[in-house]
Amino acid sequence: MAPFKVIILFQFYPLLLILPFFLQTASTFSHKIPRLSPYHKETLILRNPDDHRFSQSAISKDFKTYFYTQTLDHFNYAPQSFATFKQRYVINYKHWGGPKSNSPILAYLGAEEPLDDDLGVIGFLNDSAPYFKSLSVYIEHRYYGKSIPFGSMEEAMKNDTTRGYFNSAQAIADYAEILLHIKKILSAHNSPIIVVGGSYGGMLASWFRLKYPHIALGALASSAPILYFDNITPQNGYYSIVTKDFKEVSRNCYQTIRESWAEIDKVASKPSGLSILSQRFKTCSHLNSSGELKDFLDSMYATAAQYNAPPNYPVTMVCKGIDGAPKEADDILGRIFAGVVSFRGNRHAMIQIITIIRPRLASDGDGKVLEDLSQSVVAVTTTNGSHCLDILPAAKTDPEWLVRQRNTELKIIEGWLTTYYSDLHALKK
Repeated sequence: MAPFKVIILFQFYPLLLILPFFLQTASTFSHKIPRLSPYHKETLILRNPDDHRFSQSAISKDFKTYFYTQTLDHFNYAPQSFATFKQRYVINYKHWGGPKSNSPILAYLGAEEPLDDDLGVIGFLNDSAPYFKSLSVYIEHRYYGKSIPFGSMEEAMKNDTTRGYFNSAQAIADYAEILLHIKKILSAHNSPIIVVGGSYGGMLASWFRLKYPHIALGALASSAPILYFDNITPQNGYYSIVTKDFKEVSRNCYQTIRESWAEIDKVASKPSGLSILSQRFKTCSHLNSSGELKDFLDSMYATAAQYNAPPNYPVTMVCKGIDGAPKEADDILGRIFAGVVSFRGNRHAMIQIITIIRPRLASDGDGKVLEDLSQSVVAVTTTNGSHCLDILPAAKTDPEWLVRQRNTELKIIEGWLTTYYSDLHALKK
């Protein structure tokens, strides 16, 4: 077997993973699937109103969309296993050197969301394409976007049998078929493939390289908690890191948040207490329990820590609001609300209450790999950063440590390619 070449990119921030392992809860909650993107749309847009990466106009006209007739079940031979569905993939040919030069293919493995936003927000492939003269390929994960079997999500999720085809092993087998198909139709038989993914998609990328080393030369697994399983990750590891992030920014902010949970319950227990909380936090609908408000705040703090990216640094924004609350709102709840406003802006209706689905997962650890596992399984770490930041588009405002981090990744990939082309040349002699 070829050496297991993987870049495992980790930054010291919390990782929250919600995978398609929620099948036990799916029938109850229809197809409202919890997920965690490599990016957080609200964080990007709320703090930068001029960010147009999610608009259709931001999607390059160089992207060409295709649909592959995909096999429903790659591993069994029952009659229904041979059913098919249309799976979407997108290619950008702009910088590709072509098959005659054996120029590489960088393939982004879609994760738990439709592919649409990824095209504008996952910038590593297109940013790297001029350097490597590479083809950029983006593949949508089965059961998302326009790649849904059985005609609709309702049909695809209606029972155990149809949901059973929704798993990571089937997903990476899908990617293998499509990548081989692309190499065949483009006559790119000797073009090496580097697979790229973030978060759950990063796990898929690393698993893909392990299972299909004859297809992928290497993998970049950004923020991929590949050890996020029972008996490996520590209990409460995730929230311990969220706590650490806030404590490092402001001890007072951390302490205020810590005291707020009991204060919320105390107010809620009073006559009309839930109405008071609803008014103070400008909820879009009346609170039915203190837990609804606490779930919202829990999610906000976790999101701020998860996507604590420059130049705004959401954890700092929340703490600035809490520490700098106006005197007329200088009680615990007033300071917490000031943190919400600092992070989300002062809207007429501030908080939309939703039910948080808590699927049965591994413990709340982060599952990071922080050291090289071998000469070819390399961990690139930094004390800064946020979730999957390295594979988002490069910007002029990127701090020096982020530029250096991406350059490290490029040099590692370049080394893989150099060795590959040398070996290929030797075979042709």
